[in-house]
Amino acid sequence: MYVVVGLGNPGNKYRGTRHNVGFDTIDCMAEMLNVKLNKIKYKSVYGETNIGGEKVLLVKPQTYMNNSGQTVLDIYNFFKLPIDNIIVIYDDIDIEFGTIRIRKKGSAGSHNGMRSIIYLLKNDQFPRIRIGVGKPEDGRDLVAHVLGKFGKENRPEIDSAIERAAKAAQEIIKSDVEKAMNLYNG
Repeated sequence: MYVVVGLGNPGNKYRGTRHNVGFDTIDCMAEMLNVKLNKIKYKSVYGETNIGGEKVLLVKPQTYMNNSGQTVLDIYNFFKLPIDNIIVIYDDIDIEFGTIRIRKKGSAGSHNGMRSIIYLLKNDQFPRIRIGVGKPEDGRDLVAHVLGKFGKENRPEIDSAIERAAKAAQEIIKSDVEKAMNLYNG
């Protein structure tokens, strides 16, 4: 069994923001796989599917970004799944806009959602897919930047990155992290 967690903030106010590309990726996967995200449990909205013979949960935590770890910990404790069968997808200001970066494990960096997950799991040995959303320009506040929406000129590039991230998560489940890294990093 695998769990794919897309990080974001619940509510229409945050729809389409840089911080919600994880949610957008879960929505993209759900559309690709014809999955309804209509179950509510584990402080999340989720749907179930099968990928490569594996049961998979597609999860959008409803705890707000800084408490994303509550959802992941609840799922981890309930299903007793291996830590490396949790895949987390989130925004990253430190990689080039429109690129994705897959890693087997690692620190949270400056991302509070990932900090929450790592802190509560007491473990950082799970794969993650980061989507580059760009750095704030002109000394703009970081919070305002990540909670801001993409401009029309950036939407096609970020939509392409979201689609690649959705395909990369499926590749991790079907094959492994290494193959996904080789196919999709950059």
